[in-house]
Amino acid sequence: MNGRKVVAMLLAGGQGSRLKTLTKNIAKPAVPFGGKYRIIDFALSNATNSGISDIGILTQYKPYLLNTHIGNGSSWDFDRNTGGLRILPPFTSEDGGRWYTGTANAIYENIDYIDEIDPEFVLILSGDHIYKMDYNELLEFHIEKEADVTIAVIEVPWEEASRFGIVNIDENNKIVEFDEKPLNPKNNMASMGIYIFNWTELRRYLLLDCDDKNSNHDFGKNVLPKMLNEEKSMYAWNFKGYWKDVGTIRSYWEANMDLLDDENKLNLYDRGWRIYTRNRNLPPHYMARDSVINNSLVNEGCVIKGEINNSILFSNIFVGKGSKVNNSVIHSGCVIEEGSEVNNTVITENMVIKAGEKIGSADDDKLYVVSDEGILIE
Repeated sequence: MNGRKVVAMLLAGGQGSRLKTLTKNIAKPAVPFGGKYRIIDFALSNATNSGISDIGILTQYKPYLLNTHIGNGSSWDFDRNTGGLRILPPFTSEDGGRWYTGTANAIYENIDYIDEIDPEFVLILSGDHIYKMDYNELLEFHIEKEADVTIAVIEVPWEEASRFGIVNIDENNKIVEFDEKPLNPKNNMASMGIYIFNWTELRRYLLLDCDDKNSNHDFGKNVLPKMLNEEKSMYAWNFKGYWKDVGTIRSYWEANMDLLDDENKLNLYDRGWRIYTRNRNLPPHYMARDSVINNSLVNEGCVIKGEINNSILFSNIFVGKGSKVNNSVIHSGCVIEEGSEVNNTVITENMVIKAGEKIGSADDDKLYVVSDEGILIE
């Protein structure tokens, strides 16, 4: 990575409770996205495309499927004899077993791993965002500004600003205030949860934070404000590309639908910046003679005999004759029987829509989620 020694630490242990039934049995970074991917694939692919050779994946909530998906990292070229990818779950120590208690604590608990690599910089990433980013650009800005920490930021809609850490900056992009999820934000420049630290400084502040009994051991709530209060050199780097925090059912559905927009900035077909994933080696999808597919993504193993409009279908899906799927996201293994109709719906894996059943309508602005718990209306 530009000749500099960088280790990436990818926080992938989140439950994602606002995604409700989508994260009932799996961690948020493992949620399927875009027809063939999982959410974590974007951060992992960004890392390998940026030339990062060392990355730690910090898991916690229901990690089995996520760990299975990541494997030894070979899909992202991280299966190496030296360096490469390491999965770092919570562990038992002489103090007993414990969960990571916050984002900063998760990094603190793995200081030994980072010390062994002995990097100059540590890149903190989140495993639950959809975006494409060259981390070299962030690093170059960080070095140019001689910063102790640089935060990647992006403008978000004003009505969503209170969901994020908001940075207030001067004319040189130096951070003068950091407000974690403020009720009345002063601007809409939001932290993306992507930070690059000088390791010597981060290490010192992690140790200080560990000793603070009143801390939540969180970067946004504790470590970054403390560094700012002590007048450390902190800068904001403006990201101009596509980025989506898929933290709710609607934002998840919208991000999938964005892939079908001709003006979408997230180009999955960019050969210079591929999004990698674990392939399942399935047969090609089949479209029957009378089937209709309009503006949709259809993955391997699907058998389509009905009509698909503006929708995303994962693998091994059957759509029966006379059925219609509109503006929907259908996860792998689902069966949509003959004569049924699905509108504005997210269907979780291996569900069956019975013959003649209708969910939603074409002009409905509601969202529907079908799972083994029934139909949830958003």
